[in-house]
Amino acid sequence: MLYAIISTDVEHSLPKRQSARVEHLQRLSDLQAQGRLILAGPHPIIESNNPESAGFSGSLVVAEFETLEIAKAWADVDPYVNAGVYSQVIVKPFKQVFPK
Repeated sequence: MLYAIISTDVEHSLPKRQSARVEHLQRLSDLQAQGRLILAGPHPIIESNNPESAGFSGSLVVAEFETLEIAKAWADVDPYVNAGVYSQVIVKPFKQVFPK
């Protein structure tokens, strides 16, 4: 089943994101290599694909996991969680309708 992992950043999270970015992206690359990643990316604070110092307000990952518990366990050990980037992480089932 697909699950949405919706994360909200702490204020001024950019330095924390930068410190853990390589490890965070590696985990996403691993999901992609397994064919389980649907999409992933951050929410820029400003309307720009490159917000520079404005930073990000959170992230979204949609990926396939066997159960909600496994999805939560995966999200709980994200390098951004360990680096203090996120103030909140919500994991819930996701039903993809489009694209088919």
